[in-house]
Amino acid sequence: MKIILEHLTKQFISRSNKKDIITAVNDFNFEIPDGKLIGLLGPSGCGKSTALNLICGLEAPTSGRIYFDELDVTDLPPENRGVGMVFQNYALYPHLSVRANIRFPLENLKGPDKLSKEVMEERVMEAAKLVQIESLMERKPSEMSGGQQQRVAIARALVKTPGVLLLDEPLSNLDARLRLQTREQIRRIQKETGVTTIFVTHDQEEAMSISDFIIVMQAGVLQQMGKPQEVYDEPVNLFVAKFLGNPAINVFEGYIKDHKLYIGEDLIGERNVEDQEVYVGIRAEAFIPDKEGPFRCVFDRVETTGRDTSIVCHNDKCISDEDIRAIVSSDDELNNDNGIIRFRLKPAKVHVFSKIDEKVING
Repeated sequence: MKIILEHLTKQFISRSNKKDIITAVNDFNFEIPDGKLIGLLGPSGCGKSTALNLICGLEAPTSGRIYFDELDVTDLPPENRGVGMVFQNYALYPHLSVRANIRFPLENLKGPDKLSKEVMEERVMEAAKLVQIESLMERKPSEMSGGQQQRVAIARALVKTPGVLLLDEPLSNLDARLRLQTREQIRRIQKETGVTTIFVTHDQEEAMSISDFIIVMQAGVLQQMGKPQEVYDEPVNLFVAKFLGNPAINVFEGYIKDHKLYIGEDLIGERNVEDQEVYVGIRAEAFIPDKEGPFRCVFDRVETTGRDTSIVCHNDKCISDEDIRAIVSSDDELNNDNGIIRFRLKPAKVHVFSKIDEKVING
């Protein structure tokens, strides 16, 4: 099912000051293709859960419209939208078995949608097999791990065969290994069912690893939408560049003069734009140690963490919160000359942003 948001806005009155209006979602315009998994991504408080609640029908928009395919669902109650919802805390009934938890949405069907016990049991088992918990059907939630409870919640959302599946930070309560396993299962389930899925998270690695497209939000405003690698490689502004990437992008004060790009006195590239002061973002994987390289930093140390070797260094033009981290090949020869290390930079991994509005500068 295709989802279209047209000028979708949600405003709240501030609890602390009744005169203040908080805009949680600000003029959203985008289309989610049928059968795709979308990662809705942004920092805490950016409005992503509110956007999900608007799509689900738990919140009413201040203005704008919501369409499922060609059907305007803006004023439809949640139960009539054909949506499955998985909450951050799973919201399982503790006194019910796994079987009863999954079956619960089917028991509430009325009129022509009402199902026989046999059909309900068949649907429940299909959903349980899809998430691989068919051997746990008589357990109570308290007898299960966090990852198993998560799968019960997903099965309960899928048992009504929804046209849209909404996941609100579904992995935040799991440990690192379980998060990895469960996100892989979510991707498998989405592929098998073909259901259009929106996955809300603040974890950019989660979103990028399983999504067909990602949407990056800040302060209620859609910053960028696209395929994960494209958004990572071509950020439209400094916020997106800083939010995506681990380690985070290194940001420097720089300037353009006579179509040449400088950080301090170091000439690191060219930009065919007018002279101006800029921010320069350099991805950690952009650095290549080279004793003849144009970019100089003060060497600190080398860190090896399994597959990655990082050179930790400093530059007085860097405005990032942490040290400069350059991820390099373990075969690279380091050129520490009296405490100074030089680098060549991969041009595609160097991004330039306006100091005025922080939008990307191409050229």
